[in-house]
Amino acid sequence: MASTPKTANFVIESRLAAAARGDDRAYYDLGMVYSTGASGICVDMIEAHKWFNLAAVAGNVAAQECRAEIAEDMTAREISVAQRAARDWLGMTQRKAA
Repeated sequence: MASTPKTANFVIESRLAAAARGDDRAYYDLGMVYSTGASGICVDMIEAHKWFNLAAVAGNVAAQECRAEIAEDMTAREISVAQRAARDWLGMTQRKAA
């Protein structure tokens, strides 16, 4: 089945909605999408690391493994950017929940 921009947007939007509720599986799914380019999304290792990191912190063991694997191909600066993005996401979603 060919992926379309509409399909890609639906996948991302549905997973982002679940991620905003703190769903570690959604974090993991977003990490997979960005690390593999699934659903027509451009591969973005910083974004993938961010989502795997959020899932890993929530206890998702598969995400811990994926985060470690992609980190091997990233620079220290890229990892730092990804970590800051994860902290920013948590800060943003926690403020909305309060």
